[in-house]
Order: sequence, then structure tokens, then C-alpha cells
Amino acid sequence: MNFKDYYEILGVNKSASQDEIKKAYRKLAMKFHPDHNPGDKTAEEKFKEITEANEVLSDTEKRKKYDTLGSNWKQYESSGSGFDNFYSQYGNKNRGGESFEFSGNLGDLFGSSGGFSDFFENFFGSRSTASGRRGQSAQRKGADLEATLYIPLEEAFNGNTKLVSINGKKIKIKIEPGTDDGKKVRLKGLGGTGQQGGEKGDLYLTLKIEKHPYFDLDGENLLYDLYIDLYTAMLGGKSKLTTLDGKSINVNIPAGTDSGTTLRLKNLGFRKAENSNSFGDLLVKIKVEIPKNLSTEEKNLIKKLAALRSS
Repeated sequence: MNFKDYYEILGVNKSASQDEIKKAYRKLAMKFHPDHNPGDKTAEEKFKEITEANEVLSDTEKRKKYDTLGSNWKQYESSGSGFDNFYSQYGNKNRGGESFEFSGNLGDLFGSSGGFSDFFENFFGSRSTASGRRGQSAQRKGADLEATLYIPLEEAFNGNTKLVSINGKKIKIKIEPGTDDGKKVRLKGLGGTGQQGGEKGDLYLTLKIEKHPYFDLDGENLLYDLYIDLYTAMLGGKSKLTTLDGKSINVNIPAGTDSGTTLRLKNLGFRKAENSNSFGDLLVKIKVEIPKNLSTEEKNLIKKLAALRSS
């Protein structure tokens, strides 16, 4: 079994902050997400790999264990013992009590085949660890598990029903219109297996909104960069943009609009979670594009304009 360098996979240094890890993951996830690369098996495998790396490095406890493992990988290979015994020796030596850890099969959640690598499952898969474990005769509920499902901004805005596979079972996940980033969905009985006939735990699914190529989400407002030409900025006019619900609207550009000006379009922002018929605002930031490769005639006209303005 080969060691996986999760830092290298995400393209970050070992000293990277959580924010840097998050940014690196989002950039790569946007590039290799299966929805953006239909039928591309290479992109699918790359997406699972970066998701696995993020699953470990974005979690403080998992990252601590992984860093301990990384510096002692050769010792682990030759030890022949389980990772918990190994970690007790080289990492958290004073750990006590009973704990359960799990990483959901995110490969299935994204509709791809299989879950994380053998390397991941060997060290961070579904398992329980104990020190001074009590008797096993009593029934015990299975561990509650957590996983993350990434959804496009359009689905969070408009709502949708997604069919995902969890442990081979097809589950419909309803995305409500106006779903907030980070919303948790409880899926009862889809967690860890109970002990001695105990009931199964639950799966808590966190819905995360993917970064959109044009819109940014700021609470209930949407942010949009609108590029216009110099002449429209000077003389005024209209410029089109397409909203998240597919409507084409005209944005009125006042004459003399500076680059960086923000226009507020009321009630054209993100749906409000408490009332899907109510909306935030759309904040349109104007970006004026300066013309390039001017012809001689154009340059002469601009010189005349400059002379008129300075006279």
C-alpha cells in the first residue's frame, strides 16, 4: 500500500492554514467535479482523490493523525500493528475513553463508483477505538456519521431532488429552494451499524454550495461582475445578464459610470431560506473594459476628445 501525500494532491504546503486548504480544494473541485466533466473517468478519479485529501486535511484531528503517520510511515509499515496502536505510540499517547470516527463514502455521494482509497480506509475509515473498553454484551446504537454533498448554486437557489447512493442504497435528497450553505440534513438509520443488535446510527449530510463562475453568494445577496465597454460607461446604455433562474434582464448603466461602481437591483438576489418567495438583492459591480489595439483613426478621435476636454 503506497503512502498518499495529501498536501501534494491539493498543491499546498504542510504549514498551510485551513483557509488555504479550503481555497485549494474549492479550486480543484470546481475543475474536476464529475458534473463539469461528464464521462471523464480521469477527472472523476482526480475528484475523488482531492476530496479524500480535503476530508483529512480540513479536519483538525484527522490532520494531526495524518501528520504523525507521515513522519513515521516506514515505522508503521514494518510494525504490523493497527493504526490505533501505532498512533498511541507515536501520536496521542494519553488518549482515553471511547470514540468513534467516520468518513462518509463521498465517492458514492457524487455518483461515482467506489469510495476512498485503501490508504484512507485503513487509517480513517469507519471504525471504533477504545482504551479500557467495557464489556460488549449490552446493545449499543451505531455511530452517527457525517458526509458532505456539494451542490451547484443554481440548485440551492431553485431547489432540486438528487438521487445519491449511500452504501449501495439509493436515497432521494430534497434540496429546498433557498438552501443555505452548510445546511445539515439528517438521514435516520443510515449511520454506523449498532453493536449487539443495537439500532443503526444516523447520517448527517452537510450541503455545501459550489463556487459559481459568475455569481458570488453573500448572505441573501448575490454579487455579479458586469463588464461593459468604455463607450457605454461614458454615454450610458443597457447591458444584459442572465439570472440564476435563467431570466435575461437589462441593466441600466447611467452615463458617466466609473469602473468599480456597484448597482443594487432589488429582489433579484438569493432566495431567503425562511420564505422562498422572498429574495435578497443582486449587487452588480461594474468593470469597464478599456479598448485595445486602437486603429490610427480611433487614436486621432480620442486625441481630439482629449483636446476638447482640456480646452
